[in-house]
Amino acid sequence: MRGRWLGFAFSRTLTLACSRPVHRRRFSSATAAVAADATGVAVKKVTSSNFEPALEELRVRVREADFVAIDLEMTGITSAPWRDAFEFDRSDVRYLKVKDSAEKFAVVQFGVCPFRWDGAKGSFIAHPHNFYVFPRKELPVDGSSYEFLCQTTSIDFLARYQFDFNACIHEGISYLSRAQEAEALQTLSSAYKDEFNNSLYNLEEHVEIPLLSTADLLFTERMKNRFHQWCDKLIKSPAKNSPLEENSDSNKMQFQTVFFKMRPAVLLDGFSSHQLKLIQLVLRKHFKDLVYVRSVDENATWRKIVVYTDSEEDKASLRKEVQEDLLRNTEARVRSAVGFRHVIDLLTSEEKLIVGHNCFLDIAHIYCKFFGPLPSSMVEFALAVHKNFPRMIDTKHLLNSSHIIQYLMKRSSKSLSSAFSLLCPRVSSPSQHVASNSYVKVDVQADETGSSCFNSGAKHEAGYDAFMTGCVFAQACSHLGMKFELHSQSIDFSKNDKIKNYMNLLYPSWNSGTVIDLSTGIENPDSSYKRRYPQIVFSNIVLVWGFPSNIKPKDLKECVCKVFGPGSITSIFFLDSTAALIQFSKEELVNDFVILKYNLETNDDPISVLHPLAKLLEGGNTRAGNYETYRDICSSSVSKVLFVDQAEAVGISWKTKVENGSGKTQKFASNSEYMPGDGLPVVKQVTGKKNDPKRQSHHQVSCQDILDSLHASNSLLVKQVRIHDDVP
Repeated sequence: MRGRWLGFAFSRTLTLACSRPVHRRRFSSATAAVAADATGVAVKKVTSSNFEPALEELRVRVREADFVAIDLEMTGITSAPWRDAFEFDRSDVRYLKVKDSAEKFAVVQFGVCPFRWDGAKGSFIAHPHNFYVFPRKELPVDGSSYEFLCQTTSIDFLARYQFDFNACIHEGISYLSRAQEAEALQTLSSAYKDEFNNSLYNLEEHVEIPLLSTADLLFTERMKNRFHQWCDKLIKSPAKNSPLEENSDSNKMQFQTVFFKMRPAVLLDGFSSHQLKLIQLVLRKHFKDLVYVRSVDENATWRKIVVYTDSEEDKASLRKEVQEDLLRNTEARVRSAVGFRHVIDLLTSEEKLIVGHNCFLDIAHIYCKFFGPLPSSMVEFALAVHKNFPRMIDTKHLLNSSHIIQYLMKRSSKSLSSAFSLLCPRVSSPSQHVASNSYVKVDVQADETGSSCFNSGAKHEAGYDAFMTGCVFAQACSHLGMKFELHSQSIDFSKNDKIKNYMNLLYPSWNSGTVIDLSTGIENPDSSYKRRYPQIVFSNIVLVWGFPSNIKPKDLKECVCKVFGPGSITSIFFLDSTAALIQFSKEELVNDFVILKYNLETNDDPISVLHPLAKLLEGGNTRAGNYETYRDICSSSVSKVLFVDQAEAVGISWKTKVENGSGKTQKFASNSEYMPGDGLPVVKQVTGKKNDPKRQSHHQVSCQDILDSLHASNSLLVKQVRIHDDVP
């Protein structure tokens, strides 16, 4: 187990005592190859306080860019150890694990770095931006605050590289996905419509409010007099209207004359909800030219106003204006809450080439956080991503697939930092003199205006990692034969024959051994990948879990091979300490194994106790199923740390799942029970082959007895399965 997994529900009220000071550096020139110190380049730090101007500046940079590099920092990767990426994961299982990760963890930093080729300078101009992101609830809609998981190893990793958690939580930019935006518009519009329908009380008939107390009678009479005085002053001396105050029970209730929609009005302040209802009753009974209105101000606060109208037509006009105001206010509030998604909308609308490094999970996060719920299948996801980002490059795939780059890297690690150091020494180590002209020059432009927003970038900061990704891509293109110096202005990478072969090809995971084409949704083997395990045949795999904790891989292989032969198992892979995948050499051995397991568990005779599989079945909690069972468990949104607990949480109550020859499956419960509808009672006695009296003994059981009994049990069970399938 690599660590503990903790879930945090962050809400808007979460605060920290203080913010860690951030060291900033002002640059004296408009462009700089690197930051003034040796730790990195000038990366623009963007939080909620400077998001609006930074977004407008980014719009210009993206429109001018030839490509845009991106990188994300998340609060975790896997919600449980068994949800990690394995070679034994089929394509659909692999996607389910990526989907689970994107849905459960949060994005806390988003790096965006536009790159533009400047022919006059003979270099790329980069503009790295580091956005702090936090899923803050900004709209007053029903529902709980956002929740996400934090994996302690990931949080520790971020802290080790000086991640500013205070800036993230206090000043992180909130966002709405496109699906959340549509839902919020509908919800708020409906809520405002209800408020609007209730705001013009004197235009419709309403149920009378009984005046049961003397205080209510006195209050309504006093309000009637106040409104009469206000109307009289309004008519006689419209230019001399001044605030009128009403004091009652030491609470200050104020009538303040204002103008609302070019009409004289009284702003009500300091009244209770019950008193406001009494005021509406007074207006409805005694003042046909006064209208009670509830409107929303620029701070999203409801204002209570009494407006003077001079005709029925004016009332109708007022009603329409208030309704239009509420609609505009709703759209403005939701548009403001969209937040960081404006950056994603910018990238999709401009259709620039997007460059990432090993970025399949990053793209899943982007889709989940800023578009909507992730599709159910890998193919649907790939096509949906391609629709929004029609041109994408994964530099990890580019590095692994090019023999030229492989030679230059001398079989070094293909991690981003390693590739950056080896391929881009001119940028990664500016203090060292690099004489070769084969290296691409990259300048980082930091505007003098607002330069206090620029920090010295560092590795594992999203903005700086995006910068490194872009540099690696530019240098890789140069090694592939692209001649940037032949271009005086913008470069269209998608039309370059040397780059086309790598377009829209991503690794689903680092050990998948496949590449998925986003334009088609088709996943193909990766010829450059070297597998640790033999060729995997998923139909030959059985899933076993719940076995004793002292069972190790060698123990499991030994007890199974004693029954089915030394060459019966191709490979064994432990998902965690409680579950394993066993790949048999033949598909029929999968069913043979689970049927034998069932027979041994339903017979309590000495034969079962002495059987080689008895060690695996010890404790009575061992369960087995085919590969589809593994997929079904992975598809659940629940994530328990141990696989055995996950299977229980998913609701698996059977012990053995068998597939018969016709492709149908049977599920067998434990011991003296069987699953309703399965039609197969538990085998209590094994009959069939006649035992040899010479071999019978009250004190010992021979090997031949064991073999005869198992043969008879297997034959009987198969016969029962066939009979059951024939019953209409």
